Amino acid sequence: MRKGPFPRLVTPVEIAPAAATLGGVTATELGLPAVRRAAGPDPDPARPADPRLIDTFGRVATDLRISLTDRCNLRCSYCMPAEGLDWMPRDEQLTDAELLRLIGIAVHDLGVRELRFTGGEPLLRRGLDELVAASAALEPRPDISLTTNAVGLARRADALAAAGVNRLNVSMDTLRPERFAEITRRDRLADVLEGLAAARAAGLGPVKINTVLLRGVNDDEACDLLRFAVGHGYELRFIEQMPLDAQHGWERTEMVTAGEIMEMLAAEFVLTPDTVARGGAPAERFLVDGGPAAVGVIASVTRPFCGACDRTRLTADGQVRTCLFARTETDLRALLRGGASDGEIAGAWRTAMWGKLAGHGIDDPGFLQPDRPMSAIGG
Repeated sequence: MRKGPFPRLVTPVEIAPAAATLGGVTATELGLPAVRRAAGPDPDPARPADPRLIDTFGRVATDLRISLTDRCNLRCSYCMPAEGLDWMPRDEQLTDAELLRLIGIAVHDLGVRELRFTGGEPLLRRGLDELVAASAALEPRPDISLTTNAVGLARRADALAAAGVNRLNVSMDTLRPERFAEITRRDRLADVLEGLAAARAAGLGPVKINTVLLRGVNDDEACDLLRFAVGHGYELRFIEQMPLDAQHGWERTEMVTAGEIMEMLAAEFVLTPDTVARGGAPAERFLVDGGPAAVGVIASVTRPFCGACDRTRLTADGQVRTCLFARTETDLRALLRGGASDGEIAGAWRTAMWGKLAGHGIDDPGFLQPDRPMSAIGG
């Protein structure tokens, strides 16, 4: 069992120069793009001798998002076409041993404290329980969570909890069976609801529901969804639709904004900002009718939170991504299969994160949507 040198990671990083300011607001807080420093084979000599995943804007990545597969058993209209996608060949996907080696490096050598397994649909990954258990056995023990569509979760929730999953998020955009079938192109709402209940019973709380409102499709259900979540002890989080669809058909004018969502909810609920510090969490959190129930709004597009981002991402084929919207990747799979040492892999990961941009730049005129869709990146 590996023991890392990171029992506490609270020392701030001192990096200069700081992000440029615009009228007292940093470019990082605005989510604006920055010119990326050229990445060569050698580390940037300006980078401090800090083992963590730091970047030039003073952020520290401690949350690793791990895509286990690009495959999914739903066909959500805002994610992929009805016929699905050309899935990743199996030989390109990281093996369990390769994946666990990278996770071990992240926790032991790079200061990662949180792991979130995503997809595609992570429940489709064979050996998921064993991957979770091996990750939970690392020291220091990382916090482990899962994002799932909950199809098939009902029969697996207890095993996942026993393996070491602490909590999970379930993607669900509607409470109406016919509408669920329209959005996902599968008639599986009953399975999702059963999975939610099983997760709660297994102690995988707080169980969060992730919802994307689509204009003219399900945007009339905001209050119904919140009422359902509060009544069943779940925490609902609305997420602005992002430009990560395989069809590249996203239009900002069609997106239901955070402001609109708040207006919808205010018609039936009293929402007050949560006084707990948000930190690097993506959701702005509000108490519902005085609490303790709460609702979150993730405004990735209209209220970017890039300045507090603490994430690094690993795709199912072993590519490190510094941002959900990154246009470049760092190939750790090639290093793994080429005989690189743990130290060499950790060094490449640090170099990749040192070059992380200030923000995703969705509002920049030159913004280009990532080539990979969400199902191949991991949420």
